[in-house]
Amino acid sequence: MNDIHDNHQKLRVGILFGGKSAEHEVSLQSAQNVLAALDKTRFDPVLLGVDKQGGWHLLEQPKLPIGNTPAVGFNPQLLEGVDVVFPLVHGPLGEDGSMQGLLEIISIPYVGCGVLGSAIGMDKDVMKRLLRDAGIKVTDCHAFTEGQQRTIDVQSLVAELGLPLFVKPANMGSSVGVTKVDNKADLLAAINLAFRYDRKVLVERAVIGDEVECAVLGNEQLKVSVPGRIACTTDFYSYEAKYLDRDNTVLEIPAKLAKQVSQAAQATALQAYKVLGCEGMARVDMFVTERDDIVVNEINTLPGFTKFSMYPQLWEASGLSYPDLITKLILLALDRSQKRQKLLTTYVPTKPAL
Repeated sequence: MNDIHDNHQKLRVGILFGGKSAEHEVSLQSAQNVLAALDKTRFDPVLLGVDKQGGWHLLEQPKLPIGNTPAVGFNPQLLEGVDVVFPLVHGPLGEDGSMQGLLEIISIPYVGCGVLGSAIGMDKDVMKRLLRDAGIKVTDCHAFTEGQQRTIDVQSLVAELGLPLFVKPANMGSSVGVTKVDNKADLLAAINLAFRYDRKVLVERAVIGDEVECAVLGNEQLKVSVPGRIACTTDFYSYEAKYLDRDNTVLEIPAKLAKQVSQAAQATALQAYKVLGCEGMARVDMFVTERDDIVVNEINTLPGFTKFSMYPQLWEASGLSYPDLITKLILLALDRSQKRQKLLTTYVPTKPAL
C-alpha cells in the first residue's frame, strides 16, 4: 500500500457501489458524484459495481443497470493494487458491517465506520437502546421481530404511542419501506409492508418538531458541521422526496436556529457518534421540539453522496468542499488502517510489575 504522505505516487481508490438492497439506485448516484469530484491529481479511481444478484463487476463508469460486463462472485483479486476502498453500497450488505467485515478480512483500508459502528448504526432498535442508555433522548418506539408479527396488538400500540405513528424496517435507509400512519386501520398494512424489507420492524411515536441533521467527520479528532433543516410539503421526508420529487423539499443550510439550539444539536450529534463507536463519518438525524429539546431519530454511517445529499452539503456550508471532503475521508481511512496494523496479533508475555 502506498504511503499516505507520498504525494508523488497516486493512490488507487476503489469506488464500490450498487449492491443487493433497495437502495441500489441511490448508490449509483452517489458513485457518479464521488467519481466526478475525486481529485484525479492524487487518486486513480477503480470502479467496482455489485449487481442486484451479488455479482461483482469491474466497470469503466457507474452505470444503470450494472450487469453489461461479465460478473464474478467476489474474488480478492478484484481489489489487487487497490490502496483504499470508498464504499457507497447503501443499505443492508453495504453499510451494516457486512462489507466492512469483508474488507477487514482481506486487509483493505476503507472509508467510514468499522464493523461494529456500521452494524449498530444500521439496526435502529439497537442504536436507540445504546443512545437511551447513554442519556440521549430518542424517539419512543416498539420493535417487533418476524416471529412476533402475527401477535402484534395494534390497539395497544395506538393507545400507548398515539397517532400519527411511523412504521419502518429496523435495517434500511433512505426511508425505504417507511409509512406514516394516521389512523389505526392502516397500521397493520404498514407493518406488513415494513416486514417485506426486514425481519425486524419499528413502530415509532411521531415527534412534532423540525427535522435537523448534523454531519460528523473524524476518527479521534472529531469535527461537526453546521446543522441543516429539512422542510417538506409532503407528509414526511420519504424516498420520493429525497430522490425523485425534489420540488416538495427544501434543505435549509445552515438551519435557522437559535445559537444555543444549534450548539445543542451539534453537541448531541458528537455524543451520539462517540457512543455508537463511529469512525470516519456519519450523519446524525434529530428533531428539535417546540421546547427546543433535541431528540435523536437515527444515525446514518454511510450517508448519501448524491448532489442532493445532506452530508456533503452540510460540509460545503461549513467550509469543506466536496472534493476536499472526499480526500479527507480517504486519508482518515488510511490513517485508521495504519494504526490498526500496529496492534499486536500474537501474545507477548509481559514481566510482572515489581
